[in-house]
Amino acid sequence: MHPVRPRTATHRARGLAAALGAAALVAAGLVASTAAPAEAAIGDVIWSQEFNGSAGSAPDSAVWSYDTGAGGWGNAELQNYTTSRNNSALDGQGNLVITARREGDGSYTSARLQSNNKVELTYGRVEARMQIPRGQGIWPAFWMLGADFPQTSWPSSGEIDIMENIGKEPHRIYGTVHGPGYSGGSGITGVYQHPQNWSFADTFHTFAVDWKPGSITWSVDGNVFHQVTRASVGGNAWVFDKAYFLILNVAVGGQWPGYPDGTTQLPQQMKVDYVRVYDNGSGSGGGGGGGSLPTGTGTIRVANTLCLDVPWAQTHDGNPIQVVGCNGNAAQQWTRGSDGTVRALGKCLDVSGGGTANGSVVQLWTCNGTGAQKWTYDSATRALKNPQSGRCLDAVGGTPVHDGQRVNLWDCHGGANQQWFL
Repeated sequence: MHPVRPRTATHRARGLAAALGAAALVAAGLVASTAAPAEAAIGDVIWSQEFNGSAGSAPDSAVWSYDTGAGGWGNAELQNYTTSRNNSALDGQGNLVITARREGDGSYTSARLQSNNKVELTYGRVEARMQIPRGQGIWPAFWMLGADFPQTSWPSSGEIDIMENIGKEPHRIYGTVHGPGYSGGSGITGVYQHPQNWSFADTFHTFAVDWKPGSITWSVDGNVFHQVTRASVGGNAWVFDKAYFLILNVAVGGQWPGYPDGTTQLPQQMKVDYVRVYDNGSGSGGGGGGGSLPTGTGTIRVANTLCLDVPWAQTHDGNPIQVVGCNGNAAQQWTRGSDGTVRALGKCLDVSGGGTANGSVVQLWTCNGTGAQKWTYDSATRALKNPQSGRCLDAVGGTPVHDGQRVNLWDCHGGANQQWFL
């Protein structure tokens, strides 16, 4: 088995730098209907990043944070990860571009984006369409770590490598899991070879895992090449039935790929057309554990009784949202978008002033793509959470819920006034 990179808690201990700007797929439109909320069906996109934005803009800060710094990252890598637009930016043509560079002083820079505490997924078909970079010592990856990392140390936290390539093997893609007793060079790995032995860097390809309870199946361009199940780990712990977060990065050098040489041309770019999560029938809706927002249109009911409502159906910015008796009006029909927005009457559920403190008012506002208008749903606790603040949508004043109650942000506590039925 070809050795794969070990990763340790030092990776995440470096902290997360704030991302800038926002560019996300916008799910628009109002469906005024009294029908029950639409449930995701197998094959539906239940979360996505399409990277549609102006050239030079930053990835969506409501989804992506940055790991930064140098120091080898546990694998004797050479790059210094930065937050600079020189290393990560949208290209204006629907792609996120991560660029590895050699700077004037001979050092290397690149970027590593991750969605920890912002988008955390449980099951689904997790897929990215991308064009990888090329060259000796260049190491692109699309992967996931357990959302309990770093509190749970690696490898017990678990790691799912959806796609790794090392530049000296341009025609090969690796898919791997790491866990307790099967990590580092003992990770459980599969290899996919280009059918024509061409370089994967020549064009875009689609890399995916079909992730279900007890199994993970890898594919490239729809061609399955690897599967891991509970039986594959023997007597070791299976650590893949829980929430994970996403990572995209391009490393330079390291113990596995080796180091750049005279043949390596820099800069090198990894272009990511999209990252999507599809419903694969695993029953999680892709959003368990505080993950993505199940798409659909219908009422949103607190304590399964009163409906989230736009007062008097008035669409002016700043109209504070309330809960009242359900009446089937358009003011109670909310469209849950794959971009994490919740919309009624053509506008978005918004945290006033982008507030993050307890008591921040939740209102109707023109959709603007900011973190104040992003929401996730935990199907286990029925919490609607604003990732930017880390707090939950809350009916003011607690229980029992009553007609005319306003809503705000509050620390998540699982009470009936924070249980939302979609």
